[in-house]
Order: sequence, then C-alpha cells, then structure tokens
Amino acid sequence: MKKIKQMICFIAIFTSFSTTANAQLKSLFDGKTLTGWHADVPAKDKDSKTPDAFIVREGMLVSLGEPRGHLITDAVYQDYRLEVEYRFVGAPGNCGVLVHSSTPRALYDMFPKSLEVQMQHKDAGDFWCIEEDITVPDMEVRRGPKENWGVNGNKARRIKNLTDDSEKPLGEWNTMVIECYKNSVKVWVNGVVVNEGTNCTADKGQIAIQAEGAEVEFKKLAIKSIKKLSKS
Repeated sequence: MKKIKQMICFIAIFTSFSTTANAQLKSLFDGKTLTGWHADVPAKDKDSKTPDAFIVREGMLVSLGEPRGHLITDAVYQDYRLEVEYRFVGAPGNCGVLVHSSTPRALYDMFPKSLEVQMQHKDAGDFWCIEEDITVPDMEVRRGPKENWGVNGNKARRIKNLTDDSEKPLGEWNTMVIECYKNSVKVWVNGVVVNEGTNCTADKGQIAIQAEGAEVEFKKLAIKSIKKLSKS
C-alpha cells in the first residue's frame, strides 16, 4: 500500500513525455548482425580467444551473461524513447540497460560512466548511479541515508524503484520503456511507471546492454526521438 501511495503521488507531481506525430520508431538491431554496436569485454584484453558475450540467435540479440561486459551503441543519443522487449533464459539473474553511457570502464574497470536502468529479476526499474547521478522523490527512503550517497565505489548508488510486482513470470516477455528528455529519465515496466528522476548529471550518451551473469534474450530494441513534452 505504501508503494502504491508513493506511485500515485509521484505520477501527480511529474509530467509524462510525448513524441511528435512524425517521429519514427527505429530499430537498433537488424535481427541478423550486431551492426551499430561494439562490445567491451575486459577479459578479451588478456585472451583474444575469450568467447563472445553477445550473439545473434534466431533473430534475437542475446546477452549470454558471461564473460561479463557491455554491448554499446556506436552512436550517441539524446532526448529519446527506448523500447525494449526481453526475457531471462533459464534461471533468472542480473542485466541492465545503461543510458547516457560515456567513458568506458569508469567503475571497477568494468562499467562505463552511465545511469543504469536495472533489469535484474524482481528489481526491474531500479536506478544504479555509475559515475553519474539523478534525483528522485523520497530520496532517503529509496537510497538510504544522505551521507552514504555517491556514484562510485561502495557508496549508495542504488535507487529503488516504486514497485517490484510489475514483471511477468519467468519465461514470458517483459516490455521496458525508458524515456530520456533533457535531464529527466522515466521508466515503465509492462506499462507501469516504476521510476522517474530529474537533475540527471548527463543528458546524452551511448546506450549499453550488460552481460552480468544471466542469459537474456532481446527481441526488440527500438528508439524514437522526443521533440516536446506534454502533461499526462
């Protein structure tokens, strides 16, 4: 009940993004190759024979989970709506979509400077601050004591989402929508608003997909430019 009240209050305070009528939804994945993307897998630095962490299989982009790393768009994006359809293959686990990604391996010699939108099972929609920051309502409730906040190391980088019951049962496809406009980021999981923040310290960057221990299939990765805002 507490989370429902938080969500209602949250929606009442913030506006919803809308796109112009002529904005076109463009796929970031052609279903055949990883054209337009490049992988950053640290293990490959030491051994060129290290297996790929990201592959194309049956028309889907697949993060195999291991070896760990990131698949990053070659292009930089700003003011957009990203639509993702994904599911865990086999055991549930961890993955994420990183927005406003820039400097590679900025955290733990692995994670690029970015704002992560969490996809971990039962935590979809959490924000993780990776050398970037963002502000949400009820910040101390959702992030912990202010003196522990930070964007690197062992600081409190996780900002919990508004609801943990928006994901579908394992094996079914989930839809995640991420809208980035100026310094705001808003996230839906299966049509439910699960997070929204403002004052993000970045407003543009690359988009990245994680390989973080669990196999995940993506059948949709599509983007549309946002041209203006309108109230919901």
